[in-house]
Amino acid sequence: MSLISVIVTTYNWPSALRLCLLSLFAQQDSNFEIIIADDGSSPANLEINQSYCSDSPISTRYVYHEDLGFRAGTIRNKGVAMSKGEYLLFIDGDCVLLPDFIARHRQLAATGHFVAGNRVLLSRPFTGSVIEQQVLLHEKSIYYFILLRLQNKINRISGLLHLPLGFLRVIQPKKWQKAMTCNLGLWKNDFIRVNGFDELFEGWGFEDSDLVIRLIHAGIKRKEGRFAVPVLHLWHSQNDKSRQELNYQRLMQRLGQQDFISAKKGVSQYLQ
Repeated sequence: MSLISVIVTTYNWPSALRLCLLSLFAQQDSNFEIIIADDGSSPANLEINQSYCSDSPISTRYVYHEDLGFRAGTIRNKGVAMSKGEYLLFIDGDCVLLPDFIARHRQLAATGHFVAGNRVLLSRPFTGSVIEQQVLLHEKSIYYFILLRLQNKINRISGLLHLPLGFLRVIQPKKWQKAMTCNLGLWKNDFIRVNGFDELFEGWGFEDSDLVIRLIHAGIKRKEGRFAVPVLHLWHSQNDKSRQELNYQRLMQRLGQQDFISAKKGVSQYLQ
């Protein structure tokens, strides 16, 4: 594997996106590109977000569409369509990465597998302090995070540990639960094979689970990224969940359809 394409989803939170990008700029492994996928930020926030591209030491491009509600799957498809890497990493623009994040994902990548990473959640008050003071969490030591856990500013410390799990990483090849696009790695060819995210999933909820289920139906197995590739996830208010039940029912229907692999409305419409 050579180039990795990191798809960073964002919406109206430039101060969080800046921290995310700074942690990407500080990666030990620099053989990657950044695609910022903007799900409809306001003109003012769009201008701020786009200004980050000119300051980037890493090849960075921007894809945007207008705000018609939560359409994260759609903007991620558009981001993948302009990507040049053979491997994809999906993260959210409110996540901060440790310096070895890209390197460890590269080590975990394996043919026929997707890698589901984990996350450590920041508390609401601590997130406010991090944003206000622009705290560079990616520069902090493990001792700093231990102190945060003792102060209940993060939800756990175990997620930041690195453990050599070996074969234990592949003992649940068909587990789709808790595989989220705030931290997900997969081969671009596999993504295209299942036609990416299904844009029928509009509004918050389960578009990432649907992708993972179709990957599993296509024979792509889960490889556990826990205890290897965590992200630090800033607190944010919940999205509009008015379509959550509809999305869930569609997901449950597809879960039982082993031959359902390709998204009905996916990334193929944006590919040349």
